[in-house]
Amino acid sequence: MSIVTEFEQACDKILEHLWNSFKHLQLWRASTWLVEEIHVHVASRGMDQKLNQVANIGITDPQTLKIEPWDKSILADIEKAIYDADIGLTPLNQWDYLMIKIPPMTKERRADMTKVVGKDGEDAKIAVRNKRHDARKSAEVQFKAEGISENIRHSIENKVDEHSKKINDQIDAMVKAKSEEVMTI
Repeated sequence: MSIVTEFEQACDKILEHLWNSFKHLQLWRASTWLVEEIHVHVASRGMDQKLNQVANIGITDPQTLKIEPWDKSILADIEKAIYDADIGLTPLNQWDYLMIKIPPMTKERRADMTKVVGKDGEDAKIAVRNKRHDARKSAEVQFKAEGISENIRHSIENKVDEHSKKINDQIDAMVKAKSEEVMTI
């Protein structure tokens, strides 16, 4: 696989990771993805499983999630996992299931969420910058080992630089769109 292709694939993974982190931000409405990836330690089985593998997760209204475990004996394990995930949600135990009310977004919470969005965007840019550095270093190593010509090395570096600029522009657009979404809700 070529250096440029590896770099492009790494950048695609960075964008996907950023999109997933934005998706999991707890905003103003109920959504199953807020909790479905939480790992639940099921004491009776001695193993960890994702919440969506041990329970039905539903939306009862725009502000409420309902979590109904398939095995009622693990209800306390699920409740503990949600608390331990520290995502700002408080489950209410209803004996057979859990209810989670999504708190309304305050102005301060929106500002905090915008900061999180910006930090995630900066982290993504740093990851792109590191991958760019690695790709350019690989091209230099190949050049010094006389595996490629100087023109090919410059071509690789230019393609990597162009792609990193394109990815950074996409990151900026994603951050801007998500920040605006957070502030207008």
